[in-house]
Amino acid sequence: MKINASEIRVGMLLEYKNDLWQVLKTQHVKPGKGGAFAQIEMKSVNKNTKLNERFRSSETVEKASLEETNFSFLYDDENKYIFINPKTFEQIEIKKEIVGEKGKLLTENLEVIISFHNETPINIDLPNQVTCKIDSTDAALKGQTVSSSYKPAILKNGFNIQVPPFIESGDEIIIDTRTLEYVKKI
Repeated sequence: MKINASEIRVGMLLEYKNDLWQVLKTQHVKPGKGGAFAQIEMKSVNKNTKLNERFRSSETVEKASLEETNFSFLYDDENKYIFINPKTFEQIEIKKEIVGEKGKLLTENLEVIISFHNETPINIDLPNQVTCKIDSTDAALKGQTVSSSYKPAILKNGFNIQVPPFIESGDEIIIDTRTLEYVKKI
């Protein structure tokens, strides 16, 4: 699907120069002389290289068409994660490099959305909130108010986050998967 350069947004996937690119940054510029343009910073999905490109506002670029499917996480091994489609019971394997750091948040039977481009898995979207268990945290200092400060905590999956002073080791909490921040205690 063709879109104008002025419609490009962060996170979009574009087909450009025979490759698939994810948009990292966009800046729309209207200079005093000449026409407006969009300065786009992109990262190649396949080659892991970056590219800065300038598109005139009148130019069009090809937006990649993605197919999104719901899957449930089953398990992982040394270098891949295994997911199952709950409707067809078809299993797929995705390399750990594609999933990245988000893989630490995967738990058994967690529902995720996997985006495919030409039958190849490109991206995994986790639910906005997941449940995690606190492995260890510092003791709260007496006299601190809840609103004044947070303390460091280490989750069972290895992430370091900031939590309120009343959270203790062994507690279960909900964290936001987009920002990796504490939401609430269960």
